[in-house]
Amino acid sequence: MELFTQWLLHAVDTGVAEPHAMTVSTVSGSAGPRPSARVLILKDVDGAGWHFAVSSVSRKGAELARNPAVALTFYWPALGRQVRVEGVAHADPPQLTAEDFRARSEGARAMALTGRQSQPYCDPIEISEALAKARLELDRSPTLVPGDWVSYAVRADTVEFWQSDPDRRHRRLRYERDGESWATTLLWP
Repeated sequence: MELFTQWLLHAVDTGVAEPHAMTVSTVSGSAGPRPSARVLILKDVDGAGWHFAVSSVSRKGAELARNPAVALTFYWPALGRQVRVEGVAHADPPQLTAEDFRARSEGARAMALTGRQSQPYCDPIEISEALAKARLELDRSPTLVPGDWVSYAVRADTVEFWQSDPDRRHRRLRYERDGESWATTLLWP
């Protein structure tokens, strides 16, 4: 999606803090279908979709396994811009998942190797000990990729661009997938 790439690069070029940050909304099944949202980093955007990665044993990973419908929201307040993406998350091929994991910092890889995201703990020393063990594991096997790591591509069905206006005449442009092409619609603010 060319317009998205233009907006993202503009956010990067103008120094927007965390321009790749996006809210990823999934469907929670723990108490009936309810939205569940958190901020993740966009790793790539290409013809396959918007890419991000998670541990399959994390809450978001379990939610994606149960229901792959997702919404992504990018918001760059300094630019008065927002992009909403709605679609379905598909697991990337194992090679892309491995490349994603290996491209991460050592600290991020070590934390992911602990395999305990969102689990309760009693003492901060537990985290330090688990990280030390994970770092040793990475030293022994630097190309290691945990089996629970999954990179996803969101194939969008709908993408909406919003540009603010000081007179509240915000501009909204919606793209809806129509087979392999896109239908565009201007929306009232």
